[in-house]
Amino acid sequence: MSLKRAISFEIRMLANLVKRSMETSAVNDGQETTTGLQGWIIGYLVNNADREIFQRDIEKEFDIRRATVTGILQLMERDGLIERKSVERDARLKKIILTDKAKRIHEVNYQRFVEFEKKLQAKLTTEELDTFCSIVEKLKKNLE
Repeated sequence: MSLKRAISFEIRMLANLVKRSMETSAVNDGQETTTGLQGWIIGYLVNNADREIFQRDIEKEFDIRRATVTGILQLMERDGLIERKSVERDARLKKIILTDKAKRIHEVNYQRFVEFEKKLQAKLTTEELDTFCSIVEKLKKNLE
């Protein structure tokens, strides 16, 4: 099998290009920013503001290990992006709450994300996008 035709290689290269392009965009507009995963977590918290979110919810949603999430949340708390508050029914549980700073950053990140998605999808037909998403789902199932 040629390395150039390996799915894992192509995904890795595409992920690197996406990350580099998004980071360049964030630096060039001079706005305060977050890491990619912090941005996704903030977006998840914004989209689920109507319910209590705990660390285990983030672990499950993003399919990442507890130690990794612990480190990310500690940094986010240190940087003033989230607060962790005990819940009345169980003091051991800490719900994660976004700060106003994180909400402001989310607004900027969201606009950046929308523009980036437009750039990514610019030369794709609806059928190609549907095919891509279908293939990605199959690849994820292969790895479960």
